[in-house]
Amino acid sequence: MPIVTVQQGPRSVELKRELVRRITDAFVDAYEMPAEAVQVWIHEVPADSWGAAGRLTADK
Repeated sequence: MPIVTVQQGPRSVELKRELVRRITDAFVDAYEMPAEAVQVWIHEVPADSWGAAGRLTADK
């Protein structure tokens, strides 16, 4: 059973639903497995708790 972990900044429930659907569909298509076998975990990190290019994302 594949488990996909997505680390990202906060997004709306609608966007997360679409992401989970698309990731699940990709595994179903690529591995020919039932959708029920795919798990997607979303870990949301606040903008003040991560950074890129030497700056906090909250400061951009």
